[in-house]
Amino acid sequence: MSLQDILSNNIIKAVKEIFNAELPSVEFQATRKEFAGDITVVVFSMLRVVKGNPVTIGEAIGDYLVEHVDEVTAFNVVKGFLNIEIKDSFYLNFFNSIKDEENYGFEGASSKAIMVEYSSPNTNKPLHLGHIRNNLLGYSVAEILKAAGHPVYKTQIINDRGIHICKSMLAWQRFGNGETPKSTGLKGDKLVGNYYVKFDKEYKAEISDLVSQGVSEEDAKKQAPILLAAQQMLQKWEAGDEKVVVLWKKMNGWVYEGFDVTYKNLGVNFDTLYYESDTYLLGKEFVAEGLKSGVFFKKEDGSVWCDLTDEGLDEKIVLRADGTAVYMTQDIGTAIQRVKDYPDIEGMVYTVGNEQDYHFKVLFLILKKLGFDWAKNLFHLSYGMVDLPSGKMKSREGTVVDADDLITEMAKTAGEISEELGKLDDYSETEKQELYKIIGLGALKYYILKVDPKKRILFDPKESIDFQGNTGPFIQYTYARIQSILRKANFDYSQPIISIELDEKEKSLIKLLQSFPEVIQQAAQNHSPALIANYTYDLVKEFNSFYQNVSILGADNADEKTFRVQLASTVANTIKNGFSLLGIQVPERM
Repeated sequence: MSLQDILSNNIIKAVKEIFNAELPSVEFQATRKEFAGDITVVVFSMLRVVKGNPVTIGEAIGDYLVEHVDEVTAFNVVKGFLNIEIKDSFYLNFFNSIKDEENYGFEGASSKAIMVEYSSPNTNKPLHLGHIRNNLLGYSVAEILKAAGHPVYKTQIINDRGIHICKSMLAWQRFGNGETPKSTGLKGDKLVGNYYVKFDKEYKAEISDLVSQGVSEEDAKKQAPILLAAQQMLQKWEAGDEKVVVLWKKMNGWVYEGFDVTYKNLGVNFDTLYYESDTYLLGKEFVAEGLKSGVFFKKEDGSVWCDLTDEGLDEKIVLRADGTAVYMTQDIGTAIQRVKDYPDIEGMVYTVGNEQDYHFKVLFLILKKLGFDWAKNLFHLSYGMVDLPSGKMKSREGTVVDADDLITEMAKTAGEISEELGKLDDYSETEKQELYKIIGLGALKYYILKVDPKKRILFDPKESIDFQGNTGPFIQYTYARIQSILRKANFDYSQPIISIELDEKEKSLIKLLQSFPEVIQQAAQNHSPALIANYTYDLVKEFNSFYQNVSILGADNADEKTFRVQLASTVANTIKNGFSLLGIQVPERM
């Protein structure tokens, strides 16, 4: 039972016995630093059921707690706040119960499964900075949900069909001269992406040519021969034309190989994959069922719609007049298919940018109207754009920040800063390069994940690699510093210390350690890696304050020294666990 539960139960008993009143709940908050105490009870919130002076009420409850609760040693009342002091033995007992737990804070699988979708790229270009935020968020939320007790399936739907894919294919067919990733030395996704850019250049040139011949710009955009050829290629693909399908499989294969390298470098993975080429016809049967049940209605032209005006939305098309599906139809079908494929799924998380907020409101509402009970557990993990100081990115113009290039650049920058600090003289070149990658990736991931997902980010690579402040490298450095302390502690520090007088800095660290499991649960409920990132930073700040004010290896006696080494070790393990939920590694030395 937690400290708050123990105190709550006894405070409710106290109010019943002293004031003959039923207190529904107890409000706690952290004790302000200027007052003695470990936890504070808000007496003001009790005045709805207990009449009287809040100071008098607080003192009566405080006296009751000192008499009846072993953990309480003293109290003071400041206005309407009851500050309670807890015995050191309570914190020591708690600490001894967790100090050897390698996965401290993590729950065993006890809840229903959740599927988390992220990445979901198009196969006409490499992954870029926007995809990085998507991947880091989705992967981290999946890891947090796992730590909170949910079995998790990580998935993506690969957008491998459509006009944009045909644009790359057509441009390669016309201008590629048979080149391949092997012949050029380029990653497959980069090679295909180059032809997407090439298509756009040729398309713009044809528009300009048509306009110079007197065609309006609007008509020129529709009549450009290269666009018409791409549209024809799409029609052939949909009809199963053998040559087009062979080309499509070959170029998509190049892209998948390229994506796999990027995912490995980024440190993310998937349990299952879906492909739009397999799912784009799903959903039509449910539209037919929805028509029968009155969820959908048909307009005069034969198109099928869902009227959501009563819910404050608008009418949404789910089937065109010619019977072809729209994205909404496909998403309805894919969601249903996933539950068929994985019957233990209770909910799904979709990691998609905030420009799709409305789409997901509509999707979730339609699935509820179709009668799927699991639809109430669908969540859109909406996130803001990532900008660079240089401005907005555009794939078709070739102005995106390539994910692979950014990962390489982060490691390079980490190397330059580490060399300036001059702490790696005894490292081999291989060890240095591995460390630079860990620091660079840690900086990138932490910078992105410490921000609330809904907020837009201005990403500054140099600012993210700083060994001071709220950064990944600062936290990694603190972890490495603790490992150095543990290496110097050349004695057996495994035995629990049962009785010791705690320094305030030690007690503050233990209190923070106590809250880690609750922070994981909150992060899972809010789908927010930022809560884990900022908790880890707070823990590191608290440890550094402890380190600067309390001697660890130079403690006055053996028990103090043993306990402080144990405390440092447990803090390090919690940093490691917190960072693992963000997909960040921690180096043993820096």
